Amino acid sequence: MPSPNGGRVTTTIYYGPWQCNAKQLGRCQRQCASEGRVLMGCIWLADIKGDWVGRFMFLPAEGGTRYPLTHCCCDYATVDPRRGRGIWDNARDAFRANWIEEFGTWPGTAGRNWPGHHIRDLGHGGHPTDPSNILPVPDPVHTLFNNAYPQCYARGSRWSTPGPNIPYSD
Repeated sequence: MPSPNGGRVTTTIYYGPWQCNAKQLGRCQRQCASEGRVLMGCIWLADIKGDWVGRFMFLPAEGGTRYPLTHCCCDYATVDPRRGRGIWDNARDAFRANWIEEFGTWPGTAGRNWPGHHIRDLGHGGHPTDPSNILPVPDPVHTLFNNAYPQCYARGSRWSTPGPNIPYSD
């Protein structure tokens, strides 16, 4: 997409799940502690990479950034996810319409919309319609995420130990 000052911005999303690195685990430890909770694990869900190419002071320039999207598995109480699921089901179409206005087409494959993954899951009190809690993911990745979450909340799983700084090469 074009950037406001000329040039072009490209966004690439690399999907996990991966083990959080030591820095992310430390951030999760602090987040859980600030809520009076214990860290059970951390899942690196996606790495969002932004690249910009344009001009700066009339010269060619480029730059970029990365944003690791993680989920801290604190010892949150479990709740019945059906209430949150019902709220999400009723709000999904309006949520996607708002997404389309801001970001463009909701991603899909073969004419089927991708699921919206709740970063803080509904079974541990995640907000069902908070835009900062929902990430569109391909169906197979959504299945991987949903299988990883119960492990992340179990003590001593692989999600409680640090992984590499960047778990893939681009």
